[in-house]
Amino acid sequence: MVWLEVTIQTSSAGIELLADHLTAVGYDSFIMDDSADFQDFLAENTQYWDYVDEELARQMQNISRIRLFIEQNDQAPARLEALKQSLEEFRARHPGKDVGSLQIGVSDLREEDWENSWKQYYQPIPVGKKLLIVPQWLTPENPEHRIPVLLDPGMIFGTGSHASTQMCLRALERRISGGERVIDLGSGSGILSIAALLLGADTAAGVDIDPKAEDIARDNAALNGLAAPRFQAVTGNVIGDRAMMEQLSRQPYDIVLANIVADVIIPLSSVVPRFLKPDGVFICSGILSTRLPEVVTALESAGLSVLRREEQDDWCCLTAVLK
Repeated sequence: MVWLEVTIQTSSAGIELLADHLTAVGYDSFIMDDSADFQDFLAENTQYWDYVDEELARQMQNISRIRLFIEQNDQAPARLEALKQSLEEFRARHPGKDVGSLQIGVSDLREEDWENSWKQYYQPIPVGKKLLIVPQWLTPENPEHRIPVLLDPGMIFGTGSHASTQMCLRALERRISGGERVIDLGSGSGILSIAALLLGADTAAGVDIDPKAEDIARDNAALNGLAAPRFQAVTGNVIGDRAMMEQLSRQPYDIVLANIVADVIIPLSSVVPRFLKPDGVFICSGILSTRLPEVVTALESAGLSVLRREEQDDWCCLTAVLK
């Protein structure tokens, strides 16, 4: 099947009005790309990353558009003509309003192209000596008899492809011998907690400030046959919520995980000792090499000593213990 991708150029001031118009004339599914929303999102969420993909930022510069899809068949020319007419009427109903050029672009998309594009980004990923991260719809060959960690990569959180996550997974392999209690602060998809349990940990808890993460982590755990009480997902902020911190740290952990960014790990360092057993370890990743000295200083100030440092690409992962 062949589809037409129809791109309508608009403006930040007019994109919401255009979306309302398209919905009114029968288009109930479309994609909105707006550089103003992109910049607002970056400004409001700077604490969650240390860099932004420069190519993505370049592509989003000065963009305001809506993309929709029409099946390429005998009715497609008439639908395109009707769309053009409705856009003229839309402009006429908003005199003096900056709605952009409303110029239309059309390109072909084959259904099989979508399928191949999806597959090339989400293939099984071997990590370390034991683990295999697997998109949940695939049943890959596994001649090395690795432990499969099933995830739904269509979800919005990490899927194991990033260097910081892979370093955390390798660190878990080295530290888990069986029966450990694990907590992941900033758990996202739940991949680290799930992997810890599959490697032999007794219990694991995932904590994230985003309420969507709780459901997503729980769903991914279920894909791997894991549920309460072995796996628990919690929404909250252990830095800002003292009551939550005290509740979660009542029974200390063998392993505390934080795969976030330096700007979160630095303040988090001060509360991590509350969660650790005397011989427990703190594994933190998502640290750009340029931020490493700041993180090490924060760990040492909190009474932690770095045992091991691993680097991959421009990222670092640290394993630390109480001094």
